[in-house]
Amino acid sequence: MPATGLAGVLASALVALMLLGVALWNGFPLIFYDTGAYVLEGLGHVFLVERAPVYAELLFAAGGAFSLWPIVVLQAGLSAYVIHQTARAEVPGLTVGQFLAVGAGLTLLTGIGFYAGQVEPDCMTPLVVLGSWLLLFRRGRLGRGHQAALAAITGLAVACHPSHLGLICGLLLAAGLLRLVAWRVVPGLPKPSLYGGLSGLAVALVLIVAGNFAMTGDVFISKSGSVFVFARLMQDGIVKRLLDDTCPPDGNATYRLCAYKNRLKRRADAWLWGDSSFRALGGFSGHQQQQEDRRIIVDSLKRYPFMHLRAAVDDTVHQMLMFRTGDGIVPQEWVLEPQFRRMIPRQLHAYLGARQQHGLLRFQTLNLLHVPVGAMSILGLLLLIQHAVVLRRWGEGALPAFVLLALMGNAIICGTFSNPHDRYESRLIWLATLVLLLALARDRRALQPVAPPGPDATALQPQPESGT
Repeated sequence: MPATGLAGVLASALVALMLLGVALWNGFPLIFYDTGAYVLEGLGHVFLVERAPVYAELLFAAGGAFSLWPIVVLQAGLSAYVIHQTARAEVPGLTVGQFLAVGAGLTLLTGIGFYAGQVEPDCMTPLVVLGSWLLLFRRGRLGRGHQAALAAITGLAVACHPSHLGLICGLLLAAGLLRLVAWRVVPGLPKPSLYGGLSGLAVALVLIVAGNFAMTGDVFISKSGSVFVFARLMQDGIVKRLLDDTCPPDGNATYRLCAYKNRLKRRADAWLWGDSSFRALGGFSGHQQQQEDRRIIVDSLKRYPFMHLRAAVDDTVHQMLMFRTGDGIVPQEWVLEPQFRRMIPRQLHAYLGARQQHGLLRFQTLNLLHVPVGAMSILGLLLLIQHAVVLRRWGEGALPAFVLLALMGNAIICGTFSNPHDRYESRLIWLATLVLLLALARDRRALQPVAPPGPDATALQPQPESGT
């Protein structure tokens, strides 16, 4: 039976239920340290510079004051829907059984369930990638209703975290360059529909500006970017080098931070979340300190450009190789219980009774499976791209290349504009596994070695569809 119509809806619902399996077993939606901030922002209507208001407002709209379950049910449903649309577009004639097998494979082999069932916008990052892919490269295979739905979902996913805006802009830039190359250099390359991709970005910008305005009365995109970049430069030793070179011994401080130069932290997280000096300088809301952060960033770039480049490359490579499941998914009642007791007291009993809060989520054994699967999935992307190049089947290599580009772009953004954490890449790594599963569903020989075609073979290859 093809996975379309009512059968497709029911299959998507079953996959959504699979994605909720971890949270259901846990007995409560999974919680991250940042969850408390989103609860405070969304339910308490308190603007926090370091958190995207759109996700907090979504949490409020989903009834977070009464239960945190609706937000994770929504996340699982959106994920299942976008995966279903991707599977249908990439595997013509996809059956319900094949789609359910793909959903089960992702649930068992990757950490997708830990993100779909978590009150945190990390689950939205892969939706940015898949939504952009469908709008850019498969718009012609989608009905108008699905196009509108995917533009809305992609825009919402982008608006839920500041890093997502950089990710979609990078993907759109790459798509624009590909279209230019396909037009001028290699006519057989896929021609993405830039109109489709820009529709998701337009929705995102409207939501971001509207969300910020609703919370603050001001029109802006983000106010916290320089703080995270500064913290990463501190971790990499660049800030200390600048202060050592420029802070005079006579007390005439070049920067306010000169007074704290011997108390700088070696880890960005320790500075941002646990250092009294950061709070004394104004924290995330300190306008004067943010101005100095930007000044230090610019001054250090001028003085030590190669040090910046080396640190950025190192952080990007580290981020690309860090994708263990479970980063930060630990008992957190010592941080969040007082806030939950104040903001969502009726949910406190279920929260404290969850397996997560009793330390029963064990990731060491789980990562013996997830990490090798993630690594082999990246290698599988490279193999699929190599096959497409050898056989000159550019259309078949487009999705693997797009996902690999997204993984690299995410590593660049998170590694250099924040600092490397396993969860940043782990939240996306299942996309590589999805691509492999879809390739195998389309052709069981997809990962077998291939020989280069003869000189006339390219003439027999189907031409990829183009967009406008």
